[in-house]
Amino acid sequence: MAKGKNATVFFCQSCGYESGKWMGQCPGCRQWNTFVEETVIRSTKSSINIARHAENKPATLSEISLEEEDRISTRMRELDRVLGGGLIRGSLTLVGGDPGIGKSTLLLQVCQNFALDKREVLYVSGEESLKQIKIRANRIGDFNECLKLLCETSLEVIGEMIRALKPDVVVIDSIQTMYREDISSAPGSISQVREATGMLLGLAKGLNISIFIVGHVTKEGTVAGPRVLEHMVDTVLYFEGDRHASYRILRGVKNRFGSTNEIGVFEMRASGLMEVSNPSEFMLGGKPEGASGSIVVCSMEGTRPMLIEIQALVCHSNFGIPRRQTTGTDFNRVNLLIAVLEKRLGISLGNCDAYVNIAGGIKIQEPAVDLGIAMAIVSSFKNKAIDDKMIAIGEVGLSGEVRAVNMIKERVQEAKKLGFTACIVPFVCKDSLKEVTGIKVLYAKNVGDAITYL
Repeated sequence: MAKGKNATVFFCQSCGYESGKWMGQCPGCRQWNTFVEETVIRSTKSSINIARHAENKPATLSEISLEEEDRISTRMRELDRVLGGGLIRGSLTLVGGDPGIGKSTLLLQVCQNFALDKREVLYVSGEESLKQIKIRANRIGDFNECLKLLCETSLEVIGEMIRALKPDVVVIDSIQTMYREDISSAPGSISQVREATGMLLGLAKGLNISIFIVGHVTKEGTVAGPRVLEHMVDTVLYFEGDRHASYRILRGVKNRFGSTNEIGVFEMRASGLMEVSNPSEFMLGGKPEGASGSIVVCSMEGTRPMLIEIQALVCHSNFGIPRRQTTGTDFNRVNLLIAVLEKRLGISLGNCDAYVNIAGGIKIQEPAVDLGIAMAIVSSFKNKAIDDKMIAIGEVGLSGEVRAVNMIKERVQEAKKLGFTACIVPFVCKDSLKEVTGIKVLYAKNVGDAITYL
């Protein structure tokens, strides 16, 4: 950026909206009291090379060729699945997650795999020293000379190093520690984060280098900095999971090169992150046998079916207002299902506390688990156990009807593969399951029909 006159500008911390004066409510995202004052430098000269841009001419779709080598395999099938088949050359990928969740460990393992493929990798850390990175690397495994480490926070120095080395992959850990010297704001501020991301985006596209940047997460669970940061990058990945548990879930929130519905499942071990090829078996580990209020459901994460245990506990309330609590699913959705059970089946839950938990700590918002939640609540209320080899799939409407869900055949096949013998599905999906054998399919038109299978 060319030097120019300093100006005071107000930025919205939520969405990055820019204003010349302070405002109580942001016109962009409608949030209150999110504007902060920062000093920026206004350029007095145009930095656009008109002659160079004049050579850039429009092209037709038939003139554009797609080659398979445009994607680079990370040697981690779970990560490749989330990325859409591999890492795109010249892409900018943002990886966010809670502190200590394993972001740096994951990216260091990715660097190790790229280095094994004889690809030049530059790992830039602004938070850890070289010795700290060495300690983590020794725990992960062996590295070769293709991996270069750099501890630096100045983007000007980092940019010159990238132009000199021209690596295939660059990792920036983290974007909140990087700063540009021509911007007076502190590292991590809105101006610094936005300008730093813009500079890295230009390097990625101009030199055809794939760049990973690590982003801190706020207490609300979003990447710190302006929302425009997520708009600028090509891919946004969130690393989820309880840091005290062993599993981790990598979820794609934005992906210009693939689907955002896929997830990758990892297990944190002493030697690093290990891929979980069969998440259903992993999530059902430790499921109690013969316990009331427990049932298995099938949720779709992109093209992958996952079997998950739902637990419910219904007990008499000692207070005038019954308590409702959910973990891993939508609180309002559970209240809606309780109202359906009271209205359509006559089950009195008004004087009972109800607790619903998705075992394993995974978060599920899909309506296909409605039937499982309803059956678990009734099972706990009646203290009657559900068959351990039975699963339930279906969305429940306000009239108590069990509605169809997508990819029902794949869900039933996943249950069959893991040894389940019976599956309760919506009656309207009967035609889709005619060819399914090896598992008993039970059909339910409404919640009352499903309860009879208890």
